Amino acid sequence: MAEHNYHDKKNIENTKRLRDIIAELPRFCGDFFRGIEPTTSSLTRIAYAYDLRVFFQFLRNTNPSFKNTPIRDLKVDILDQIKPIDIEEYLEYLSYYKKDDMEHINQENGKKRKLISLRSFYNYYFKKEMIQFNPAALVDIPKLHQKEIIRLEIDEVARMLDQVETGENMTKSQQKYHDITKVRDLAIITLLLGTGIRVSECVGLDLNDVDFNNDGIKIRRKGGYESIIYFGEEVREAVENYLMEREDIIPATDSEEALFLSMQKKRISVKAVENLVKKYAGLVTRLKKITPHKLRSTYGTSLYRETGDIYLVTDVLGHKDVNTTKKHYAAIEDSRRRSAANKVKLREK
Repeated sequence: MAEHNYHDKKNIENTKRLRDIIAELPRFCGDFFRGIEPTTSSLTRIAYAYDLRVFFQFLRNTNPSFKNTPIRDLKVDILDQIKPIDIEEYLEYLSYYKKDDMEHINQENGKKRKLISLRSFYNYYFKKEMIQFNPAALVDIPKLHQKEIIRLEIDEVARMLDQVETGENMTKSQQKYHDITKVRDLAIITLLLGTGIRVSECVGLDLNDVDFNNDGIKIRRKGGYESIIYFGEEVREAVENYLMEREDIIPATDSEEALFLSMQKKRISVKAVENLVKKYAGLVTRLKKITPHKLRSTYGTSLYRETGDIYLVTDVLGHKDVNTTKKHYAAIEDSRRRSAANKVKLREK
């Protein structure tokens, strides 16, 4: 039996989880998920499944016509009974609802994602001519208010790396573990700050994905394709130091190839990296909620400020569309345009 790498294992886990969620949806939904499989990632399909589960629970709980029919037994023609106003009511319902004694709140972003899921769902059956109407296409996507990008400033980056190296502001219990993990932690945080890779891409790295001959790492992007990302001297030094320590560690079964290991000698998890970033960032700034994704924004900002090349930033960050990158770094772009106002002199004074 062939061995599965980290990414294959995650896809298998996601496939199993997706099947469990689909088992709670109307039976006809299976056609939709088979139809979108070639063009979507397993994580995207899981997100759609969760969103659709909320939608059908809403219909059953609020619409008398469907109250006595188990969700599994709903037929595809139910979609033709839904009007645009029903979907608008659904979006309003998403603002606050309770399920299994748990409260759920959706802001603009959550509502937008769920409406996009519903649009994809309706589009599939409409294109297949299995339904006559497409009410989801008639409902406006909620407008998102632009939020300021949270990132670390240059001095905060330096102080954060200093904290990883020294641990001087930590509690005694934190320092105890810090002595064991600081070389690994410095390698992880330096890599995130120095390449802008996603946390999932970081934890998925294997030993043979690092190439010091070319100072590059091979990562698996969202969507499954591979990409080579290059790094500088600081990243090289931090990773090399960690690898010297890594040679003396006997990994747990199935984690032999993993680059970064947990204290249990298993491949480090996304949650563990999120926690260590939160810990070190909290020693530097309490006003900013810093996550691995914010370190990615920090890298993207620095790269754009240094190069002014939005297409390079798009490529390195692995964005599919340059407009996604422009949206994130519009404020910097605007300041660059403003600075151009005084660059060209029309007359000498």
